[in-house]
Amino acid sequence: MDRDALTVVPEAAAAPTLRPAARANAFRALRSKPFRWYFAGQIASASGTFVQATAIGWLVLQLTGSPASLGMVLAAGGVPSLLLGPWGGVVADRVDLRRLLIGTQITYGLLAALLWVAAVTGRPGVPLVIAVTVAGGLVQIVDSPARQAFVAQLVPPADLASAASVNGVVMNSARVVGPAVAGVLIASVGTTPCFALNGISYLAVVAALLAIRPLAATAAAPGKTGGVVSALRYARTRQQLWLPLTMMALVGLLAFNFPVILPVFAERTFHGTGGTYGLMSTMLSIGSVAGSLAVGLIRHPRRTYLVATSATFAAALTVTAAAPNLPTACAALALTGFTAFSFVTMASTALQLHSDPSYRGRIMALWVFVYLGTTPIGSVISGWITDSSGPRAALLVGAAACLVATGVAARVHTPPNPDAAV
Repeated sequence: MDRDALTVVPEAAAAPTLRPAARANAFRALRSKPFRWYFAGQIASASGTFVQATAIGWLVLQLTGSPASLGMVLAAGGVPSLLLGPWGGVVADRVDLRRLLIGTQITYGLLAALLWVAAVTGRPGVPLVIAVTVAGGLVQIVDSPARQAFVAQLVPPADLASAASVNGVVMNSARVVGPAVAGVLIASVGTTPCFALNGISYLAVVAALLAIRPLAATAAAPGKTGGVVSALRYARTRQQLWLPLTMMALVGLLAFNFPVILPVFAERTFHGTGGTYGLMSTMLSIGSVAGSLAVGLIRHPRRTYLVATSATFAAALTVTAAAPNLPTACAALALTGFTAFSFVTMASTALQLHSDPSYRGRIMALWVFVYLGTTPIGSVISGWITDSSGPRAALLVGAAACLVATGVAARVHTPPNPDAAV
């Protein structure tokens, strides 16, 4: 057995089933009707989310003319997760996830409607954008871990790896559709319709959640399951949990600040418009979809795969930073998206596969914390670097962070208990 395997399966038992499972692995979760409903609703809602995110980035840059100010606005949305993020998982482990998600999606829709009304009645100022961003960050504290934990209630346990991968494909497909639609809207009619479109998109996911009935075999009964400290103790003793979390903390801090860097890269480095920014975001997202799909073909994520994707992410960021023209930058961004979200999807899948259902909400809250909760710090740092030294320098700093994470994972020793190894 390869010491890097996340789960230990006797070779004799694994041999007859490994090849067929590998062929069906990527999409087999879609055999579940509840998951298909969820899949359809998430495509619409996530696409609307990225339409709005792209519009906010462009709007703030136009209002302020400052990458540092854009970084501060985006950082504001991450402050709630930075301060309270892990406690969102405690809520997710104690309440009915479907009802919780219906409430969070309705709230997101109302916030988008508020931005739209402000844009229609008068140009929305930066303070309002910050207020809505912070409010969305508060909702995200419980929404993100609940969404990821809810996936496990929609498929049989054997299909959880596929569900995690397909869920990643949904989000990354939205990264393609959302910025592309936003780019067209911004270039033709401005940012205002982007907010309306996002608000409407939440109706689809609310309708899907109302129709869904989780599988009885996988739905954990809500109740008192301990707090954040118990989840940290649980993760600390399992390498397949603490290692992906540690790597994501390092990578997420400095390598995932594309909303801060790309608008400036498009406007100042390549002298583009909102359409240029949308194109660059779309190319990044096309690679992201391909990366998530590639992970779906892997039966068991391994530590060697995490090391490889983190290292190649660093290389792709370096190539993007050195791109001499827009076509080269777009091609490099596609490669960056592939490597970045291969890493993210693989790490997220490992956490879901190896978390006990009673801890899954809190473990995924820790994941959201290291992935999104670092945004306030990372956005400010990247915004400052971009403002002072340019977007190419910010990309190179992200590449360095990936190399540090690669080195940490490569030097980890396998514990005596092989079941705890990544």
